[in-house]
Amino acid sequence: MKQDITFKQRKELEAKMAKVFKENINVLSTEFQKILLDDMVTAFRNRIKVLIRVQEKRSY
Repeated sequence: MKQDITFKQRKELEAKMAKVFKENINVLSTEFQKILLDDMVTAFRNRIKVLIRVQEKRSY
């Protein structure tokens, strides 16, 4: 799996997360929604990277 994502892919993932969590984040200002979505995408990508590394170590 490719670990790096393009800017376009990142924005698409943010849009999908915004759709999924719309009801939960609607109480936040637009600025805070953007910050939260960016943080969520970053955390998601970081978690995937960690799990890939763990899985690779287990494969050996």
